Amino acid sequence: MTARRRLLASLCLSPLMWGMAAPAFAEAAATPVADDGEILVTARRVEEKVRDVPATISVLTESAIRASGVTVATDFVQLVPGVTIVTGNVEAGDVQISVRGLNGTRDAESNVALIVDGILKTNTAALNQNAGTLSQIEVLKGPQGAIYGRNAAAGAVILSTRKPGDRLEGQATVSYAEYDHKRAAGYLSGPLGAGVGLLVSGDYEKGNGFYKNVFQGTPAFDAYKAAILSVTPGVDVPGFSRHSVDNFLRWNVNARLTADLGDRTSVDIKGKYGRVAGGTVVFGAAYAIPGLVPFVGPAAYLDVNDYDFTNAFQGNLKSRQVQITKEVSVKLTHDMDWASLQAWAAYSDIANSYTGEGTSGSNGYFFPQAQCRATTAALAGFPTPAPTFIGGTPETSFFAPYSPTTCDGYQFNKRNQTDFSAEFRIASLPGSDLSWLAGGYYLHIDRHICVNLATDTGQGAIRQCFTLDPRSRTEALSDDKFKTNVYAMFGSVQNKFSDSFTASLALRYDREERAVRNQIPTDVRTLFVNPQGNGQGGYYLNPGLDPVYNPSGVLPPRSKAFEQVEPKLSLTYKPSEQLTLFGNWGIGFKSGGFNSGGSAAIVNTFNGPPLNANITVRDDYKKEVSSAFEAGFKSALMGGRLSIEGALYYTDIKDMQFFEFYVGSFGLLRVVSNIDKARLYGGELSVSIRPVRGWTLFGSGNVTDSKIRKNSSRPDTVGNKVPYASDYTLNLGSQLDMPVSGGLRAIGRVDYRLTGPTWFHSVQAQTRPSLNGVADFSRSRRDAFGIVNLRAGIATDHWSLTAFANNLTDKKWINEVVPAPELGGSFVSPGTRQQFGLELSAKF
Repeated sequence: MTARRRLLASLCLSPLMWGMAAPAFAEAAATPVADDGEILVTARRVEEKVRDVPATISVLTESAIRASGVTVATDFVQLVPGVTIVTGNVEAGDVQISVRGLNGTRDAESNVALIVDGILKTNTAALNQNAGTLSQIEVLKGPQGAIYGRNAAAGAVILSTRKPGDRLEGQATVSYAEYDHKRAAGYLSGPLGAGVGLLVSGDYEKGNGFYKNVFQGTPAFDAYKAAILSVTPGVDVPGFSRHSVDNFLRWNVNARLTADLGDRTSVDIKGKYGRVAGGTVVFGAAYAIPGLVPFVGPAAYLDVNDYDFTNAFQGNLKSRQVQITKEVSVKLTHDMDWASLQAWAAYSDIANSYTGEGTSGSNGYFFPQAQCRATTAALAGFPTPAPTFIGGTPETSFFAPYSPTTCDGYQFNKRNQTDFSAEFRIASLPGSDLSWLAGGYYLHIDRHICVNLATDTGQGAIRQCFTLDPRSRTEALSDDKFKTNVYAMFGSVQNKFSDSFTASLALRYDREERAVRNQIPTDVRTLFVNPQGNGQGGYYLNPGLDPVYNPSGVLPPRSKAFEQVEPKLSLTYKPSEQLTLFGNWGIGFKSGGFNSGGSAAIVNTFNGPPLNANITVRDDYKKEVSSAFEAGFKSALMGGRLSIEGALYYTDIKDMQFFEFYVGSFGLLRVVSNIDKARLYGGELSVSIRPVRGWTLFGSGNVTDSKIRKNSSRPDTVGNKVPYASDYTLNLGSQLDMPVSGGLRAIGRVDYRLTGPTWFHSVQAQTRPSLNGVADFSRSRRDAFGIVNLRAGIATDHWSLTAFANNLTDKKWINEVVPAPELGGSFVSPGTRQQFGLELSAKF
C-alpha cells in the first residue's frame, strides 16, 4: 500500500496549497467564455460573467470536471465550501444537501433547486444521478426562490451538458478500482443534417462496496436455515453468498437532439432512462444508555465516531434497493426583434423501492413467532456487535434493531413519483442597460409512499406495500398517495444605473396545492403487534385507525394549499475593474405537507406518554420560510491570474422542516417536524491563483454558526445547533495540465476536504427517556474529518491515462448519524474507504 501511495504522490507534480474550485479560469472549449476569457454562467437564467452575479457562486469548468473525475452530486459538492451532502446509505434517491447550514429534508422536499440545461428538475431523487456529458457545474448559494421558486431556499445547482456539434466526435472512458469497482462512460455526437445535431451518451458503473454482511454464507447461516426448515419443512429459504451491504450497479442512457427551425427558432429535446440496484440500509446501531454499562459493557454508551463496522452487518435477508428513472423534455427558443421567448415541458418518472432488515427485534412483539424462537435457539452465542447478544430464547437475548434472527421482521419501502412540469418566459435581449424577464410555471406531481413492516418467516421478503401472504404478513403499515399542483408567476428587472452600479429586483409567487389519500386497510388486524406488548396481535395496522385516537375509524383524505411571495433584491458596485462588491436579500420557501396518516397516533401510543417524553408529532407539517442576507466581494488581480472572493451571510428560518426517525414495536416511522425558529450566520473566503499557465492553486473556507431559537416539537432543544449544519468546511487543492514534450502533457489534481463537527438531530448533548432506559446523546455528534483525493497521469489531445486514489489516507469517517432518541441510540452509517484505481480515456 505504501509503494502505491508513493507512486501516486510522485505522479502528482503540483503541491498542495490554498485555493478552491470556485473562481475558475477558461480552459475548455465546451465551457462558455466571454471575449476577455472570463467564465460565463447562467445562474440567473441569463448568460453573464461570474463577477457580474451579485451572489456567491462556485463554478467547475469542463477541465475541472475532467481533472477531478466528478460525475454526480456526491463528487462535486465536496469541492464547494459550505456545502455538505449525505447520500447512499438508504436508497439512491435519498440525498440530503446542506448549504450554509440550511438542509433539505428526507421525505419532504429539497432546499436546493436542480437545473439541467435550463430545465428545472422537480424530483429530489434526480439530484445524485449521472446527468450525462457534463460541461459545467454552477453552485449558487443563498435563497433563489425568486428565480427558481419553491425548494430553492438554500441555493441552486445548475448543470450544463455538452450539446451536439456540427462535426462527428466522441469519447470513451473506462476505469477500474479496488473492490471490483468498474466504470465505463462515453458519448457520440454529430450532425444529422443542416442545423440538426444528435448526442447519445451512456454510463455504466458497478462496485462491490466496502462493507460485508458477516452472517450470510457462513456455517451460522446454515444453522439458521435448518431452524427455519424445522418449523416449516420443505419451504424455500433463500440462500446467497457472503456479499457487501453497499454494493451497487447503475447505468444510464441519455440522448439530446437539437435543431434550428429557421433563423430565429431552435428546439432542444432530451430523453433519459436509468437504473440503480444494490444494497441498502447501511447502518449500525450505537447505543447511548449509560445505565446499561455495568450490565452489558461500555458498548452500551458509545461515541458514534468509535463505532466498529467490522461485524456491524449481520442481516438474515438480502437488502436490496432499486431505482428506475424515465425522463423526457422539450425546450423551444424563439428570438424576436425586441425579446426572446423560451418554453419547455418535462416529464419525469422515478420509482424507488427497497427491502431491508426490520427494526423491532428489541421490542419483543415477534418473540412468540415460531421462526423467531427457532432461529434464536440455533444462533445462541453467535457473536453480535456489543452490547447485543443472542441467548437460548428471545427473552434471554438483547437484540439490536437489525439481527441475524427473524425476530425483527423486515421492511419494504416505496417512493414512486411522476411529474409533469412546464414553463414559459419572455426576456429582453442583451445589450441594454435595462433588462427584464417574466413568465409562468406549472407542475403536477403524483407520489406514492409506503412503509411496510412485515413478519419474517425466513422465506424472503415480498416487495409489496401490503401483503397477507403467510410467508410474510404485514404487521404495521403507512401507505399514502399524494397529488400536488404548483402554479407560479415570476419576473425580474435589472438596471445598470452607471458603469459601476447595478440593481436588480426579482419577484415570484408560488402556490402549491397538496392532497393525500390513505391506502391502509381498515379491516385487517395484526398477528403480533399490540400496544400492550403481549405479542398476541389483534391491533390495527396503523394506530391512526384506533377509535381511541380517531372515533371515525378511518384516515380521511386531506388537502391544503401553501403559498408564498418570494422577492429578491440584489445590488452590485464596481469601484474598479478588479473589484466587485455585492449584496442581496431574499425570501426562500418550501411547501408544507402531510406525514403518513396516523403518525401522531403512533407516537402518542407507543412513545410519547409511555416515556413521559415532551415531544409533539403532527400528521401534517408547516411550510418553511427563510429570510437571508448576504454581502461580499469578488476580485481579479494579476491580470486575472489571482482571484479572491469573500462573503458574510445571515439567515432566519421560520418553521424549519426537520426529518425524525422513530423506532418501536410499531416498526419504524419517518416523520417531518417543524423547528419554529432557527438562525444561521457565517462567512466564506476563497482564493485561486494561477502561477503559470496550466497550473492552478485553490482553497476556500467556510464557518457557520447555527442556533435553534424555538422548537415546539421538542422544547428542551432550544439553544442547540441546527441539525446537519457543519461548523466549518475547508477545501485545499491544486490542478495541473502542463506540456512535457511534444503533444504529451502531465495532468494532475489533488483535493483535500475538511468537514467540521456536525449534529444530525435537534436532541444533542442532553439526556432523554427511551424504551431502553435513560439515554445520553452527548456522544452522537460526528467529529471533524478530512479526506484527500488524488488524480495524476499523462494526456494528449486524444487520450489520457490517469491513476487515482480516493480517500488516500484511508480515513475512517461517518457518513451520517440518525439519532432515534426514543429508542435510546443512533443509527450510524460509515463513509467510503480508501480506493486506488486507473482510468483510460480516448476521444476523437
